[in-house]
Amino acid sequence: MNTQYWLVGATWGGTDDALPLFIKRGYWYCWDINQFDKDDSGVGNSVKNQQERFKNIKPGDRIAVKRLLGQGSSDMAILAIGIVKDVDIKEWRIYLDWILTDIKDRHVKLKGCTASIHGPFSKTGSDGTWIQEIFCL
Repeated sequence: MNTQYWLVGATWGGTDDALPLFIKRGYWYCWDINQFDKDDSGVGNSVKNQQERFKNIKPGDRIAVKRLLGQGSSDMAILAIGIVKDVDIKEWRIYLDWILTDIKDRHVKLKGCTASIHGPFSKTGSDGTWIQEIFCL
């Protein structure tokens, strides 16, 4: 099985930083499915498309939590990295072993990753160098 790499967010509305809670509880969570159950547009970074991405995450995959650096920035900050233990699609939660939780000053190119979840990426191929920068491979 090949390890996949994912980028996820931990802020809602640009101000509500949930990362400390995620680390404390050992998971990553994105949205309340009931709040968005009518979003079926399937366009771009719609919730439907992000949920389809979510369904492809498997135990053993790697998750990096990112933060956008403000409007117009071409970079993002990497804040934490975890290894997926379990995926609960019913509750839209990914349970993780957090391996790095206090990353300082790791900025990498944004490459359009502005939604709550992006991936899967591989450490080889066209995104390989970028993924290796993010995950320190």
